[in-house]
Amino acid sequence: MTLVGVTFLFAIARANGTVDWLVHRSVQAVRGRIWLVPWIMFAVTGLLTAFGSVVPAAVAIIAPIGLSLAVRHRINPVLMGLSIINGATAGGFSPISIFGSITNGVVAEAGLPGSPVFLFVGSLVFNVLLNVVMFFLFGGRQLIGRVVDETEVDEAAVAPAGGPGAARSVTTGATGAPFTDGEHHTVTTLDRNRSLTLVALLGVAVGALAFQLDVGLLAVTASVLLSLIAPSAYKGAVAQVAWPTVLLVCGIVTYVSLMQENGTIDWVGAQVASVGVPLIAALLICYIGSVVSAFASTTGILAALIPLAVPLLLGGQLGAVGVVTALAISSSVVDSSPYSTSGALTVANTPEAERDYVYRKLMQWGFSMVLITPVVTWLILVVPGWL
Repeated sequence: MTLVGVTFLFAIARANGTVDWLVHRSVQAVRGRIWLVPWIMFAVTGLLTAFGSVVPAAVAIIAPIGLSLAVRHRINPVLMGLSIINGATAGGFSPISIFGSITNGVVAEAGLPGSPVFLFVGSLVFNVLLNVVMFFLFGGRQLIGRVVDETEVDEAAVAPAGGPGAARSVTTGATGAPFTDGEHHTVTTLDRNRSLTLVALLGVAVGALAFQLDVGLLAVTASVLLSLIAPSAYKGAVAQVAWPTVLLVCGIVTYVSLMQENGTIDWVGAQVASVGVPLIAALLICYIGSVVSAFASTTGILAALIPLAVPLLLGGQLGAVGVVTALAISSSVVDSSPYSTSGALTVANTPEAERDYVYRKLMQWGFSMVLITPVVTWLILVVPGWL
């Protein structure tokens, strides 16, 4: 529902030029310094989740704008998408956030020593460093020193953003016109439809972030209302919804939910907890959280796996703060997988010409995180025993 609603709403926003206007204002805010744009998206998404937004809602609101900036200014869409996802995860474990509240609540109920501040700072530092590595891996070095001018803005409407061999059609970019090919004109002003669309976007953001309302249903409602106001202008918007991505994610989530419902994940976790060597058991639990979270809700995984680690931690052989922090980071940074909601939103909001490229790169990156993050966090936070 989130994928359908958000891609539907932002298809309308692209068609009437609202996204164009937001892109223009965003670049003005950083005085045209292209390399700062992904970091601004990182910071904004991190602030949203740190102050209580659920991660998918924050990504759903920021990703369409960030990826439109990538389209217009020849930024690799993978770089932009991962900056947004990493930012959401960086703020996700603040003491007042959803992830942080769940994790700290489970630790407190189990009577284990906890450190909400260390959990938040540990996740923040890890994701900042991870984003620095990713920035240079996906073309960030080429962005340093580039400054936007109007000629570049017009050329960027049809130039590849970073995917090898990618070509961009004006129909999938921010055209300022209803889903038709034609000459691109940069939108720098607001008219009635753009103003109403901004009100709708603001309403969805406030409803989702401040009142924790369902972002998918809000976005669909806003889209329908805008379509009623200008039906002829937005008749092609439904076709712009990323239906293949929606079906893919629904299938994966249903399968993982089935395994959770029939106790498969609980059984695997219990078997790991019974391993005789506590250090190895801690590493295996981090891997379970990482693998399952790449396909399912991180919120659900945290609530399920931390209790499974409690018997292991009550033995006193391992530092509870270190194990919980390692498990939390391992289960959250894999949200970049295209099978998670955040990764799927990135794929869905990428122009169709580059969607396959972004899907492949997110799959490679996401599953490299599945393999690498548990052992890195285990070595730093668990093995030394300093926490």
